[in-house]
Amino acid sequence: MTNEYRHTPVLLAECLEQSHLKPQHTFVDCTLGGAGHSSEFAARLDDRGILIGIDQDQMALEAAGSRIAAMSSEHGPRVELLRGNFGNLDDLLLKAQVPGVDVFLFDLGVSSPQLDLPSRGFSFKEDSPLDMRMDPGTQTITAAELVNTLTAAELTRIIRDYSDEKWASRIAQFIVDARARGPITTSGQLVEIIKDAIPASARRAGGHPAKRTFQALRIEVNSELAVLRRGLEAAVRWLNPKGRILVISYHSLEDKVVKEVFSKYSQTCTCPPDLPVCVCGANPLLKAGRKPILPTLEEVERNTRSRSAKLRVAEKIR
Repeated sequence: MTNEYRHTPVLLAECLEQSHLKPQHTFVDCTLGGAGHSSEFAARLDDRGILIGIDQDQMALEAAGSRIAAMSSEHGPRVELLRGNFGNLDDLLLKAQVPGVDVFLFDLGVSSPQLDLPSRGFSFKEDSPLDMRMDPGTQTITAAELVNTLTAAELTRIIRDYSDEKWASRIAQFIVDARARGPITTSGQLVEIIKDAIPASARRAGGHPAKRTFQALRIEVNSELAVLRRGLEAAVRWLNPKGRILVISYHSLEDKVVKEVFSKYSQTCTCPPDLPVCVCGANPLLKAGRKPILPTLEEVERNTRSRSAKLRVAEKIR
């Protein structure tokens, strides 16, 4: 496996515990990455089980296949690694020819290799082409196209809505002014523009000044929130009774979508208590935990990227 895809899984012990995985189960990793989670799940499945890994990054699929093979025994599960986006989960699972799924795992956000490889353009710490596409092979719109073509109002909306950046309108205007002098093509250029836009006093707190804007552009380029909602809705449909969905999110926007979808399918009777029979028609599909599971202090010390992680779990009850 390449060094770029040595993935440290977040909340691994908690995911294994909450999955209620049995050796004969069908497990779907919707965000395979370097198979940090999947390789451990594979080791707990036998030849009656199925492991399906989904990723839109061909490099991740190749690295994951090697890692899963190394962890699986000769009597291990059937393994299907599929290239695609979990927003198209229905099509992918039809291709895999499975009747239902016992455990879904969504580990959201950008994988460590994508952040660490300068050529992908996700990082504000490296000067590289301003890309940010999760799947460069099929996606056409890049972050560079957004910052060079959208109006100041459109950029303000994206930066504000997808990052809660206080200086969104000022950053957007500085981008528009800068591109009038020449196109913005690299992450380094954009970082300098953002630094110029945010007052020096504000830059001294809250981490890197470009972090929020880069997050917002990445979400827009990849339609992440719409794709997440679509993927979760499909997972609910495919889940077997007593099956579980595990979702690890890393920022409030992702977590909000997860909570909304879980809540939608967990609605219980809302009728007044004095009514003799239910008339609201509530018929919940899921039972979801009210509070997220957080990483331990020890894990955060070992892996700083886990510090913002939240794990939410829902079980299908009918």
